[in-house]
Amino acid sequence: MTTTQDERPAAGGIDGGAGPLPQEAGQVSEKEARQVAEAARETEWGKPSFGKELFLGRLRLDLIDPWPQPDPAKTARADEFLARLGEYVRTEVDGAQIERDARIPDEVFQGLGRLGAFGMKIDEEYGGLGLSNLHYCRALMLAGSVSPAIGALLSAHQSIGVPQPLKMFGSAEQKKRFLPRLAAGEVSAFLLTEPDVGSDPARLGATAEPVEGGFKLNGVKLWATNGTVATLLVVMARVPAGDGQRGGITAFVVEGDSPGITVERRNEFLGLRGLENSVTRFHDVFVPADQVIGGVGKGLKIALTTLNTGRLSLPAMCVGAGKWSLNVAREWAAERVQWGRPVGEHEAVAKKLSFIAATTYGMETMLDLCCMLADDDRNDIRIEAALVKLYASELAWQVADELIQIRGGRGYETADSLAARGERPAAVEQILRDLRINRIFEGSTEIMHLLIAREAVDAHLSVAGDIIDPDADLARKARAGARAGAFYARWLPTLAVGRGQTPTGYAEYGPLAGHLRYVERTSRKLARSTFYAMSRWQGRMERKQAFLARIVDIGAELFAMAATCVRAKAERDTRPEGMELADLFCRQARVRAERLFAELWDNTDSIDVKAAKRILGGRYTFLEDGVVTPATDVDQVAAWEPGPSTVGDVRRRIPPVD
Repeated sequence: MTTTQDERPAAGGIDGGAGPLPQEAGQVSEKEARQVAEAARETEWGKPSFGKELFLGRLRLDLIDPWPQPDPAKTARADEFLARLGEYVRTEVDGAQIERDARIPDEVFQGLGRLGAFGMKIDEEYGGLGLSNLHYCRALMLAGSVSPAIGALLSAHQSIGVPQPLKMFGSAEQKKRFLPRLAAGEVSAFLLTEPDVGSDPARLGATAEPVEGGFKLNGVKLWATNGTVATLLVVMARVPAGDGQRGGITAFVVEGDSPGITVERRNEFLGLRGLENSVTRFHDVFVPADQVIGGVGKGLKIALTTLNTGRLSLPAMCVGAGKWSLNVAREWAAERVQWGRPVGEHEAVAKKLSFIAATTYGMETMLDLCCMLADDDRNDIRIEAALVKLYASELAWQVADELIQIRGGRGYETADSLAARGERPAAVEQILRDLRINRIFEGSTEIMHLLIAREAVDAHLSVAGDIIDPDADLARKARAGARAGAFYARWLPTLAVGRGQTPTGYAEYGPLAGHLRYVERTSRKLARSTFYAMSRWQGRMERKQAFLARIVDIGAELFAMAATCVRAKAERDTRPEGMELADLFCRQARVRAERLFAELWDNTDSIDVKAAKRILGGRYTFLEDGVVTPATDVDQVAAWEPGPSTVGDVRRRIPPVD
């Protein structure tokens, strides 16, 4: 969490989301790095937000109840596409072969292209399918259940690749020029990360030097998903200040075959073996001026805004994994007999089955709600989308881990090995490997905690931020004090009592009413805890990352509980068993939330930080004795220098769709 109320620019300047312009790449202070992140935030709340209100102690069920409904005409068209997609991936895609070869075949790219899968989120006027977020995520879930690498391919192409930034920020000419190509089957990629730059974009090293008619791009980008096959790229680079232009981090559409681009290697990973992920070098690559997206200096804000809905694609794959895991766990636990009973009837396994089923219901509910809120565009979902990404990536990993435990030795064995012995080839160990990246992709769990925490306390910082800002002068502090006094005089009394303390509160939810009363009471308790922590730690609050993570995790549980109750109420006539799953999920979520509340104040955070300093200082190196450790004569992070590539190009070009 950061707070930057100082209106003076950092060294090099800040331009409305551009981020600073460090004099030399990587040479920025901690303060400047925080200011970059703060400048890139969306600062306005023009629409209501269920998540924002929840962290303020207000349960605004009117924002999610009645349960949103997708447009019937769009649903009918989407269902036709999903049926074709389902038939194709079931009959024409060999997920096991993709895993063995670590490669999606050319003909699969072409088949997906013919179906229109590369244009799912592109508007129909540009040749796309124009799917809603809800149906797009269902398509990803379906394709990803056959091959997670295909899910990642389609997601990276459309959620963070060229289509989404152009849809939101591109000019009319850019949309006409590029979107039809992508809808027809060309692949795109998003290039931000560098060998020494991950979640701290202030240190971005790639540069875009203004030249006659455009820019000259130089730099090296790491971990570009689809980078080896993409023909269109979104590239983030620093434009230096000069000639009256402040410059800043800027987004460019770049032709993947432009002279000076070298795909230096395809990276290999723990999971997602079919992923086409690259190290890509740019050496004096000319990019025309009309291929800047949204204007010079707006790149980081474009990236973060795109991710508000782009993040929904990742939990779609997590929900798909949950459904797949439930199927495998249910069938195995019902058929496998030990000690005279199916293993699923033994309490130790029954608890795992219950967790998998309830968690899958909760994840799916959160995702569907976020998608439909994004589709009707009446709510600001930046907090909700971040919460479902964080929540689903963490819980899906636990689901897969429990599935392996239920399957025992067969859970650890590969699908090919099982098949060779004549047993059902359930790729359980693969799903665990494939899911692990989701806790890192598109914002690691640790970064997501801080991002959500910053948004959750935005109302406080907007009125009281200057009070704890060391750079604020006395006049600014005084004005902030007056604003804060007025705000808290109105807000704090609302945290004392609420509908959750009324025995008949939320009676319209039937047997789930007690869970919603708990959510209402607990949201106020969460807001009180946050206020107390801010009063106690003030400016040091941003360094209390473990505390902030627990605050966010409690909020995620409350959001999920509210969503499942609203969904189950809406479906109780058509799917009454949903009430049972919602009750089960809420009971488990309450246990997790109460554990997190206890750990807010009873924890080892401070001593852990002290211990870490000793560990970093080498005090406990004796613990490392007796084993062979990795070599120390190779850099932890590979250094790179601007200039032409010294290795061969490994890009892969897919023949065009017939």
